[in-house]
Amino acid sequence: MRAIDTVNEVVGRVICVLAIVFAGIIIFDVIMRYAFNAPTRWAFDVSKQIYGFYFILLGGYALRHKAHVRVDLVTEALRPGLRRIVEAAGYVIFFFPFAYVFVTRSYSFASTSWAQKELTYGAVQLPVYPLKAALCVAAVLLLIQGVSEFLKLVLGTEETADGR
Repeated sequence: MRAIDTVNEVVGRVICVLAIVFAGIIIFDVIMRYAFNAPTRWAFDVSKQIYGFYFILLGGYALRHKAHVRVDLVTEALRPGLRRIVEAAGYVIFFFPFAYVFVTRSYSFASTSWAQKELTYGAVQLPVYPLKAALCVAAVLLLIQGVSEFLKLVLGTEETADGR
């Protein structure tokens, strides 16, 4: 569990740097467009792809830090032991089937894109297959973080994101 948590923590912290790159590209494009009347042809497409990497690869990190949307109306009133059982059942009934479909479909999606060397159709043709491969990596990261969270519930070791 600790190894899985560490992997998603490291990935999350590294990917967070992309927010700075993303903002920098947008600022650069705005300056070029309005200050110099010379808009870039590539900034919009590149920023979309960077945002895609940023958004999708943070799923496991968000799950680790309990940042996903949750409906706690039912579980909030339960005793801690019963709450853990209900949450563990939620992983079995909802999360793991979703994660299985996400992993298998994203792998198929990525492998097809990689085989075709798929490109964007925008002003600048960028490769799409790295982003689709990242989708598959993100699905695996989310799945393994789900396993870690499930095991914490089953074993009763509610560890916080900072290791306490």
